[in-house]
Amino acid sequence: MGAMGINGGGTIMSADRVEEAERAEETGGVAAEGMATLAATADAVRYYSVAPGVRLNVRRGPGTAYGIVRILPEGARIPIYCQTPGTNVSGPYGTSNIWDNIDNGEYVSDAYVQTGSDGYVRPRCS
Repeated sequence: MGAMGINGGGTIMSADRVEEAERAEETGGVAAEGMATLAATADAVRYYSVAPGVRLNVRRGPGTAYGIVRILPEGARIPIYCQTPGTNVSGPYGTSNIWDNIDNGEYVSDAYVQTGSDGYVRPRCS
């Protein structure tokens, strides 16, 4: 749940990931190899718009029974790292049991995200 920052490439990364990148540059060891993988993954991640006029609950897991971690503001654009089945939710983009993983331990209902599809658009979460 780190603060969001923008690195020189214009990619949004969490403060935790930025700090990890800085540590990797300082130490040069195995962490640097992990950051190369993270950078490649970050480049492949697309950002999607949350439905207009919606302040979206971000939950600890893929369902409405999970606690709310934070609330996204109107007009938010989110990365989707992976998707997983969970609670059925009805929203502006239909009814869906697909939940989008937007950060470590943070999920939103896909029924509120404009992905252009009724199905999975990203890999399944492991």
